[in-house]
Amino acid sequence: MNTEELIELIKIKTIKGELPLTVTGIQMNSKRVEPGNLFICITGHTVDGHDFVDEAIRRGAKIIIAEKAITIDFSKVALVIVKDSAKVMARLANHFFDYPVSRLLSIGITGTNGKTSVSHLVHDLLLLSNYKSAACGSLGFYIDEKFIPTQNTTSDILSNLEMAQQALDHGCETMTFEISSHGLVHGRVWGIDMDIAVFTNLSQDHLDYHGTMERYGHAKGLLFAQLGQNLRTAKYVVLNADDPWYRRFSQMTPFEVISYGIFQEADFYAAHIRCSEHGTEFSLHSPEGIFPVKTNFIGEFNVYNVLAAVATLYASGHEIDTIIKKLSFVFPVKGRMEKLDYPAGPTVYIDYAHTPDAIEKAIHSVIPYKKGRLIVLIAGGSHRDTSKRPIMAAKASVADYVIITVNNPGTEIPSKIVSDFEKGMQHTNYITIPDRTEAVRHAIQIAESRDTILLTDKGHETTLLIDTEWIPYNDEKIAREQLELLYGPINTGL
Repeated sequence: MNTEELIELIKIKTIKGELPLTVTGIQMNSKRVEPGNLFICITGHTVDGHDFVDEAIRRGAKIIIAEKAITIDFSKVALVIVKDSAKVMARLANHFFDYPVSRLLSIGITGTNGKTSVSHLVHDLLLLSNYKSAACGSLGFYIDEKFIPTQNTTSDILSNLEMAQQALDHGCETMTFEISSHGLVHGRVWGIDMDIAVFTNLSQDHLDYHGTMERYGHAKGLLFAQLGQNLRTAKYVVLNADDPWYRRFSQMTPFEVISYGIFQEADFYAAHIRCSEHGTEFSLHSPEGIFPVKTNFIGEFNVYNVLAAVATLYASGHEIDTIIKKLSFVFPVKGRMEKLDYPAGPTVYIDYAHTPDAIEKAIHSVIPYKKGRLIVLIAGGSHRDTSKRPIMAAKASVADYVIITVNNPGTEIPSKIVSDFEKGMQHTNYITIPDRTEAVRHAIQIAESRDTILLTDKGHETTLLIDTEWIPYNDEKIAREQLELLYGPINTGL
């Protein structure tokens, strides 16, 4: 791309050195720089891009965008000093990629819990309806059924635009983004003009970062406030009417709100809910009438997820009757109330629940079907929102037996982590095992065949952060190995 065309997009800047005629690409990661690229220095919480300018230049960068003066050879590389390199990156990257998201129906989903389930419900229902779809979030990036790993729930703006371009190249019509509060605050979706913005729920999490629930809620609300004011465009907001933040978020945008819920009057609401350990049925009341719904998802919280997905697809122009007919063919995503049903042993559920609200909902989803004891494993780590730990323990105390362990402890002392949880326990029928592998094994070892085990906080993840090193780790693998050791070969068809 013509360099002058790009640099002219920045109003206030200081240029040192001679700009090259063209830019071959834009990067914020020095390791990805190729000859002729423009490298943007982004200051993060733990890493400062200004410290990697030399590496970017060695790899062939010809323009450096920074927020301060840097000592470099201006005869070889140009420097552009700006006030806010993150905003500049969003502006330049969107222009460089020719605003790929504008050629897709874009759906942004935010909330404390349920983002992944709603995103993949939407994605899977579109695929079952013969539409090409892309989705990115906690599980990675999906183009139809092709999977590409990603690092964060909400990727950086460059990655998001690259993924959007890949989706377009593949012929996709819709792209769904899981959008975290961190992603919104750090501008990871700046310039991505959402067509539909969806809210699942808000409960305590990330207070180590946001400080208060008020600030956390404000961060989530950015998704709706950033839809803009251009009412000539067709945009919709899908909100959980049962959540206390419903009114606040509704007031943040001029666009039409489509509501869903169970207890409050809503455009989409579920009645006559009937749950079993194999799935859930309910009557869906909608703008197009009442429909019987049968799903493979257990728990009331998953009724909300289904309602959110149906309301989202309705907002995007799909007929409700067609959506409902496909629901029985959709199954929970990996690590979200994933059931390891072993005939000779206990029933094991693996879930990503890592907040007090999610722990409570996951437990109450399985309690009605337990035949013996309910054994629950809870965990936390890496100094993240330590205030929620005793609350999670209090919620887990509903179980007959609780195992307290760690997840991604990082540099935090494991004994400190489990001690924080102990403060919230409501009974003494628990054990602390700082080694997560041993904790999962212990859950299987002490369980009888009639018992139910709920392993929380890890879900789909396949690594564990110990000190500063990520090591391979998988709850499902360890649980299956222990079940096989105790009960013989596992029938993988289950």
